[in-house]
Amino acid sequence: MAFKFYSAVAVIVLVFQAPLAAANRLFDPVSSVDSLQAEMLNWQHRDPQLDQIAGTSVERAWKELLPLKKAAQTVVVAIIDSGVDIDHEDLEGTIWVNEDEIPGNGIDDDNNGYIDDIHGWNFLGTRDGKNIEFENYEYARIVRKYKDEFGHVANEAELPEDLRDDYRLYRRSLKKFTSEWERLEAERMSLQIFEERLAYAESKIAESLGKKDYTLSELMKLNSTDEEVNNARFFLLSIYQRGFSKDALAELKEYVDANLNKRLNLSYNPRALINDDPEDITDRNYGNNDVKGPNPSHGTFVAGIIAARRDNNIGIDGIADNVKLMILRAVPDGDEYDKDVALAIRYAVDNGANIINMSFGKNFSPQKEFVDEAIRYAVENNVLIVHAAGNDAVNIDKHIHYPTPRLGSKEKAASVITVGAATMYLDRRLPGDFSNYGREHVDLFAPGVDMISLYPGNKYNLGSGTSFSSPVVAGIAALVWSRHPELTALQLKELLLETAQKYSNQKVYLPAESEKRKTVRFKKLSNTGGLINAWEALKKAEFIASAE
Repeated sequence: MAFKFYSAVAVIVLVFQAPLAAANRLFDPVSSVDSLQAEMLNWQHRDPQLDQIAGTSVERAWKELLPLKKAAQTVVVAIIDSGVDIDHEDLEGTIWVNEDEIPGNGIDDDNNGYIDDIHGWNFLGTRDGKNIEFENYEYARIVRKYKDEFGHVANEAELPEDLRDDYRLYRRSLKKFTSEWERLEAERMSLQIFEERLAYAESKIAESLGKKDYTLSELMKLNSTDEEVNNARFFLLSIYQRGFSKDALAELKEYVDANLNKRLNLSYNPRALINDDPEDITDRNYGNNDVKGPNPSHGTFVAGIIAARRDNNIGIDGIADNVKLMILRAVPDGDEYDKDVALAIRYAVDNGANIINMSFGKNFSPQKEFVDEAIRYAVENNVLIVHAAGNDAVNIDKHIHYPTPRLGSKEKAASVITVGAATMYLDRRLPGDFSNYGREHVDLFAPGVDMISLYPGNKYNLGSGTSFSSPVVAGIAALVWSRHPELTALQLKELLLETAQKYSNQKVYLPAESEKRKTVRFKKLSNTGGLINAWEALKKAEFIASAE
């Protein structure tokens, strides 16, 4: 059984680069940050001038400004996400508690419509405690909804005028669905071929060495006159020198299978478990108080960036003190429902949140009006919303990433900040290669590449994504607002944008999946051309306060 091992090397390199490039990446969790690269620990807090790193000057602010300015209020930050491990050792004392609710009595004591909502609410659960972990992508749900009605239609001219918008939505969704399905099926086949070639190569080396377990050093020293053995040796050395591991292969297979079997599976409809109508915003009798959920890894990472304890000599340092985290689980593994997002925003506003962090997004929003009205409600009630720009390396001025502050043809929500992801490098590599951007609809950038934060079960992890840039901004906003409660949400937003560290004219690589990327001025990627800076923001806030 002979193989051309060169083609297998090409397959695995291509496969490993593609599917997870746009995802918020988390790696293997560890029990102590000492197991991770020391230079990555809290790098986002360092100072651009003093340390020559694209940090946010949080540590400088804590050393030079905050000892002289004690907190005047506790800021409540609502985290709309996948759930949070509220028992993590590095979040002790930071979780919001609904003081008007009596735990475990099965009664809605505060009459807010949610029973025993002690730390927030889970919009992906049932009243009897069940939870949804995986969901379809939104475009798959749209295809499922309209395929019987429009599957036979060749041209929108065949339809009445009042159905044409729905038909266009269906066609856009079907195009995306078909493209993703074909890509993932090809990747599954490539992985299957690769696994067969890996097994064959390993068997040839084991046969030649006379044992199944061998070291990389033994493999490198192996010298054979058998062409198949030499091809096997070359193949294995090639993939391992590129960073291949069997754990990574298993993760990639799991990702592809979950997409095909769940996220893109038109027969998979977990929402039936909840038994609500996702298109009826008044149908609210669902959910439970399990704010952890089945997989709170993403939300726990977000929470740590904002508020991990700074005074406990373990783990990482969060940005803000005097902060309480309200946990709202509305983001499954897949795409969130607009209705859940809208109700989570309204819950946050009604229950006293000052800031809402939204580290999620999608490309289709069929019930956008639900979210628009909720965002308007937040703005009217002096709540700041911070939202991740997304990880598709596209211009969101042209390709809308939902939720969006664009509430109508001309209306834009005033107190929403959209955040792109930056690396630690003050050179052309400054923007994350996956980060969305936009001169009009991205406000600023913040650290979001190779950051260390919390993982469930008192563990820690390394991660990248605009999901982790957003809580950097939310954390700095909370830090400033806790010292300057006189600011409105809009004033706070304007302050953060005005004091961003400007790199407007610096040439940087335009985010893209391709390795051959063109360079642009950093000012082309956001409306400030800057990185958020805690020291500058606090200094300016104090100047404004003293002048008044």
